Amino acid sequence: MSKFYITTPLYYVNSSPHIGHAYTNIIGDCVARFKRLKNEEVFFLTGTDEHGEKIKLTADECNEDTLYFIDRVVNSFKELWNKLNISYDFFIRTTQDFHIRVVQEVIRYLFEQEDIYKSNYQGFYCIPCESLWTEAQLDNGLCPECKRKVEEIVEENYFFRLSKYQDWLKRYLKDNPNFIKPKIRYNEVLGFLENNDLDDLCVSRPKKRVSWGIDFPIDDNFVVYVWFDALINYISGIGFNQDKDKFNKWWPADIHLIGKDILRQHAIFWPIMLKALNLQPPAMIFAHGWWKVGEEKMSKSRGNIVNPEELIKTIGADGLRYFLLREIPLGMDGNFSWLAIKNRFNSDLANDLGNLVYRTLSMVEKYFECFISGNFEKIPDSFKECLDNLQKNYVPLMESLDFSSVLEEIWQLVNTMNKFIEDTKPWLLWKENKVEDLKWFLFSLLEGIRIMSIYIYPFMPQTSIEIMNQLGRDDKEITLKKAIWQKGSFKITKGKPLFSRIDAD
Repeated sequence: MSKFYITTPLYYVNSSPHIGHAYTNIIGDCVARFKRLKNEEVFFLTGTDEHGEKIKLTADECNEDTLYFIDRVVNSFKELWNKLNISYDFFIRTTQDFHIRVVQEVIRYLFEQEDIYKSNYQGFYCIPCESLWTEAQLDNGLCPECKRKVEEIVEENYFFRLSKYQDWLKRYLKDNPNFIKPKIRYNEVLGFLENNDLDDLCVSRPKKRVSWGIDFPIDDNFVVYVWFDALINYISGIGFNQDKDKFNKWWPADIHLIGKDILRQHAIFWPIMLKALNLQPPAMIFAHGWWKVGEEKMSKSRGNIVNPEELIKTIGADGLRYFLLREIPLGMDGNFSWLAIKNRFNSDLANDLGNLVYRTLSMVEKYFECFISGNFEKIPDSFKECLDNLQKNYVPLMESLDFSSVLEEIWQLVNTMNKFIEDTKPWLLWKENKVEDLKWFLFSLLEGIRIMSIYIYPFMPQTSIEIMNQLGRDDKEITLKKAIWQKGSFKITKGKPLFSRIDAD
């Protein structure tokens, strides 16, 4: 079996998860499930970033012990991932002892090879972003990322020699044009490196100013900069300096999945950190877009956060997963609205997919007492193009993370089967006593639905399994090897409609 290692960013636990967090993990889960569908061995890593002054300040505002506050928020992430059927293999927390040890070992190693040094620092610090900026980088005196106030600081700190590796990173990007996707993000990073000199990265914070962090191993007066700490999770989570066989099996990562707002840390800081550690970079960094409300990015400070828990109550986990993966091509920004969700849910899920499955099983129940048997090899002519396209395009489109195109092709099959019912008029076949023709017609629909349910599994796992169960098939049949036309029989168990229309505003 080939291996596949995918990661999400670590989510900062200063507040509960929102729809942006859900989007990233749904994408990661879709990729992981697709790889398992291909019978690849997968390691899917997600987790939480639990250090930094922002977290301590938020805990203090809540009048809670810092670790108690963190544990409470971490549980809200885990509960959401469970509701969304996120099939992660390991949930890493940066407060775990093994991760702390690895971070400190990395610091010691880089210090010994003189890639970390102590120097004076003068600049501007943004607590919400945990970022340091020069005056030239500020946006009208504000943080260029979050547009909030910054604090001017002058202090001693430890620095990592980013500048030493700038030329290497430029060459690496030019030699590996698929390292960063989509292409617009690759161009953004390469353009920045070609037009700017990298400043060395400040990798410590004085304890007198930032008390909540990993102790800096070579100087007790400091803690480790939270971003330097968090990025190391991608190697600590698979056994770096702990389990050599496990680490060698999984590294390098195949995909680091991130939002475009943390591209600088992942596409500049992280590859250079790995180079300094004599480790290979990941195969790909994919930076997806934002979900916006109107023209603004969702953020707690703007008060426009969408709570995924509420959406799950209304449209279900699979309804939310489908909407987020279908509505916009991965990598682009999307506008989030209740009207868009309702239209997509009612049209695609309730009308097209749900109605197809329910009325097909109702006909099998009515005409053949829930059992269809026969050695039907003939595929309806109208199905052939859709099935051929899926057989040819499904894997390459999924490999390129073009989820919206994959779902469009799957729905062409769904719509073709619905049209097949309208064109054939099965009630007339029954009335005219054309039993074998009716049996072939229903077998064709059941077989088409079975194949379709395999293809939708990475996107809507609960729905895929439920369809298979209603078709009388085992969940173990959900594998790409089975996504071909087969002879056989169906003993169906009709359930409730998969999706009910949303009529409320």
